[in-house]
Amino acid sequence: MRSQFVLQEIWIGLRRNLTMTIALIVVVAISLSLLGTGLLFIKQVNSTRTYWQSKVQISVYLCTSNSPNPNCHGPATDAEQAQIRQTLSSMPQVSAVYYQSQQQAYLQFRQYFANDQSYVSTVQQGDIPASFEVRLKNPGADYNIVASAVTGAAGVESVVDEMTILDKFYKLLDAARNAVVIVALILVIAAVLLVANTIRLSAFNRRRETGIMRLVGASNFYIQLPFLLEGVIAGLFGWIIAAALLIGVKSFLLDNLQQYFSYNVGLSLADLIQVIVLAMCVGVLLCGATSFLTLRRYLRI
Repeated sequence: MRSQFVLQEIWIGLRRNLTMTIALIVVVAISLSLLGTGLLFIKQVNSTRTYWQSKVQISVYLCTSNSPNPNCHGPATDAEQAQIRQTLSSMPQVSAVYYQSQQQAYLQFRQYFANDQSYVSTVQQGDIPASFEVRLKNPGADYNIVASAVTGAAGVESVVDEMTILDKFYKLLDAARNAVVIVALILVIAAVLLVANTIRLSAFNRRRETGIMRLVGASNFYIQLPFLLEGVIAGLFGWIIAAALLIGVKSFLLDNLQQYFSYNVGLSLADLIQVIVLAMCVGVLLCGATSFLTLRRYLRI
C-alpha cells in the first residue's frame, strides 16, 4: 500500500510539472553526454599517446643524392651508415635502433596518405630518405643527448624529434577535450539548478498533501521519498538518452576517425561501458543529492 502511494505521488509530480521534467531530462542528457564525450576524448588521447610513446621517438634521416643539406655530399655510404648505427646503439639512452630503407619509407608514406592520391602521386620513391628510427628509454630527458651525438655526423641529413611533432597534435586534442568538459560542467550546474527548481515547484504544488501527511504522523523520509525519486527518475531518463548519444559518438565519430590513421588505437567496448556507467552514477547522484538538499531546506519538516 505504501509503495503504491509513493508511486502514485511520483506520477502526479511528474505529470503536473511535465514541461519542467522534460527540460530537466534534456539538460541532464546533454550535460552527461558532453561529460562522457570528454572522458572518451581523454581515453582516446591517452591511448594514442601510449601507442606512440612505445614507438619511435627520433628519426635520423640519411643523406641522399638530392639532399638540400650542404653537409651532404651524395648518398650516405655503407661505412657512414654503419658508423651512425654504432654510435646510436652504443648509447645507454637508446632502447632500440631500426633501419628503414627508402623503399620501406616510401611504402609507409603511401600507406599513411592512401586517402590523398593526388599528393602521393607528387612524391617519388627517391624523394624520401632512408633513416634510422630510434626508440629512447626516456624520451623527455634523452632526446637532446642522442640528437647532439649524431647531428652533423657524416651521412646525416637531419634529426627529427617525432614526439615534438606529436605534442602539437596532443595539445589540439587536449584543447578540444577541455572545451567539452568545461561546457559539460556548465550544463551540470544548470542541471543542478533545474533539479532544485523542479523539486521545489513539485513540493509547493503538493503542499496540501504534505501537510496532511505531517498531521497523520508520516516520517520525514516517507514524505520526502516521492520527491527524491522524481529527481532520480528524471536523472535516469536523461542518462538513457546520454548513453545512446555516447554510443553514437564512439560509433560514428571516434571509430570513423580510425580510417584516417594507419594504426589502431580505438576505444574498446569496455571503455565505452565504463564511461556510460560513470555517467549513470553522476546523473543519479546529481539529481538525488540535489533533490534531497532542496527538500531538506524547503519542507522544513
